[in-house]
Amino acid sequence: MNTSIVGRNIDLTEAIKNYAESAFESIKKYNLDIISANIVIRDNKKGGTFTVEFVINVKDKHTVVITQNEKDVYAAIDLALDRAKKNLRRYADKLKDHDNESLKDIIHEGEDKVADSEPESEFVPMELKLYKPLDFDEAKMILEESGENFFVFNDNDGNTRVICKLDGGKYGLY
Repeated sequence: MNTSIVGRNIDLTEAIKNYAESAFESIKKYNLDIISANIVIRDNKKGGTFTVEFVINVKDKHTVVITQNEKDVYAAIDLALDRAKKNLRRYADKLKDHDNESLKDIIHEGEDKVADSEPESEFVPMELKLYKPLDFDEAKMILEESGENFFVFNDNDGNTRVICKLDGGKYGLY
C-alpha cells in the first residue's frame, strides 16, 4: 500500500505525521487490497478550522474520499478515520458475506433441502393451474359460486386482479 501525508497551508510536525501514519495501520486490518491511501491536511486560516481528507484507492472498488472539518487537527483525523473505517468495514463485510456460488449450486442445494425436509408449517406448496383471462362478470360469478371472500384472476388485458366481497352485498375490485 502506497501512503502519503500532505500538508496544505500547514507545516506538519512529527507528532501530526506519526498520528496520521497510525491511521494507515488501523485500516490495514480489513484485509482489503488497498492500492494507495493519502491524507491531505489543510489549515483553513480564515475559518480557524482544519480540513482532513482521506483518499483511499481499493482494488475493484471506486476511490473512497472522506473529508472532515474540525477546529482541532487530531479530532479531524479521528473523525475522518472513523468514517473511513466504517466505509471499508461495510465493503469488507459485503465481500465476506457474498459467496461466489454458481446458479447450479444454489438450485441443487435448494432441491436437497426440499427433498430432505418435512413441511414445518401448515403451508404446502401447490402447483398453479393457468386459466384463461376472465372479464369482471365471469370473475364475480366464480366468486359467488365458490363461497370464498375473494378471487384472484387475470383480466383480458393480462393484469392480475382481485375481486372481493364487501359489506352490503357490494364487490371490490383491485
